[in-house]
Amino acid sequence: MLPTILGTVIAVQANFYQVQLLSGQQLLCTKREKLKKIGTKVMVGDVVTIEEWQSERGVVTAVVERRNELDRPPIANVDCIMLVFALAEPAIDPLLLSRFLVKAESTEISVALCLNKCDLLTVSDQTQWIDRLSAWGYPPILISTLTGAGLAELQQQLQRRTTVLAGHSGVGKSSLINQLIPDVNLRVAAVSGKLNRGRHTTRHVELFNLPTGGLIADTPGFNQPDLTCYPADLPTYFPEIRSQLPSNCQFNDCVHQGEPGCEIDREWERYPHYLEFLAEAVSYQQQANKQGQPDAQWKQKADKFEPLLAAKRYRRVSRRSQTQSLPELTEDSTQED
Repeated sequence: MLPTILGTVIAVQANFYQVQLLSGQQLLCTKREKLKKIGTKVMVGDVVTIEEWQSERGVVTAVVERRNELDRPPIANVDCIMLVFALAEPAIDPLLLSRFLVKAESTEISVALCLNKCDLLTVSDQTQWIDRLSAWGYPPILISTLTGAGLAELQQQLQRRTTVLAGHSGVGKSSLINQLIPDVNLRVAAVSGKLNRGRHTTRHVELFNLPTGGLIADTPGFNQPDLTCYPADLPTYFPEIRSQLPSNCQFNDCVHQGEPGCEIDREWERYPHYLEFLAEAVSYQQQANKQGQPDAQWKQKADKFEPLLAAKRYRRVSRRSQTQSLPELTEDSTQED
């Protein structure tokens, strides 16, 4: 019987799994029936054990415990999420970029920022973007998939890591991978002239081997990710706020809108973005409360959000309830006698 070996799932299609061994050999695998019965899902990025392997075929028998996993895109054991945006065609929308950054931060995975099409901007404009985004907490790498500018610096950052490229459609994610790995030949579509938006060309998640070492994943482009976080968590997704904690605010449940005792500076560019996302986070939590999740509720008072006390937790018991419960107490005491 052949020994059990370890490999990394680099692609999933239907009920088949492309698994790469440490030697670089790739096997086309199916999943052991037992895994199906216990509901074990096999994702791209999973480290798995393989048995019965021969003739480039094998069977996945177990999944090694994951370090982390993403739902969208479905991928496991990621070291870095690299957001790819274009400096022009389409131009950067700061609010949309903030939304992607917050969504990436919510995964608790390292976040990096790459800006494509730098050849379309002057050096002065490039410097302005570098300074602006560095103030946000994300010093960007500027590249051009057309001229090759910045690709050497980017390759150094990608070495020995599993990196997921993410961003909205048409920014050049697939073109970037084609530059980094010439043999891949991913399909690329032009940006729509009418909407100034790209079209989805990547349909599923797949890991590719970088010539300099490491793995990189292209993902389907999204025009606007959903924010699914609670108000208390949102401040931790902004480096501008994190850098001021805990010295400027020591309250665990503060949302930093100028509450008494909170001295968080609000004079930074993305603070209006933060307030907009806070309103969405409050709405998301209210929906969660309606579905029976035991999280604190929030109410809007003037232009601020405040937490509500947990329902029925701090209310005094009514006299009617006390009166109704007396017969029960009497019966219990009678039974004990």
